[in-house]
Amino acid sequence: MSAEDIRVDHALVEAAGSLAREACRGDNHTVAAAARARDGRIVTGVNAYHFTGGPCAELVVIGTAAAQGAYELATIVAVGDRDRGVIPPCGRCRQVLFDYFPSLDVVVGSEEGLRTVPVRELLPATYVWADHQLDAG
Repeated sequence: MSAEDIRVDHALVEAAGSLAREACRGDNHTVAAAARARDGRIVTGVNAYHFTGGPCAELVVIGTAAAQGAYELATIVAVGDRDRGVIPPCGRCRQVLFDYFPSLDVVVGSEEGLRTVPVRELLPATYVWADHQLDAG
């Protein structure tokens, strides 16, 4: 087991995988995500596919976490239905995750297995939204 694999939150991966197996049915719900809040809680959600661009599972988790009072997320992972395993966040989710939680870790798959990377590494030379906001006042 590599040092990177040790950093993988396997309980989080299992939470997302279990939800994908149990709740993802048909074409409308195909991905489950789980995030660990800084206080240790695990928050889960599934995507709501729609041709207009419904929210990905990661975005549903952000809203669910806020509704539960978990405003600081530490790690997130997404798992596809039908045993597709861990899948990386799409470009839109990468940007939103970075904007909300710049120190967030993301579990992703690779040829060597699962690994955890900072969300910043998923967006090289990223646009930093906060840097481009006008000071109010």
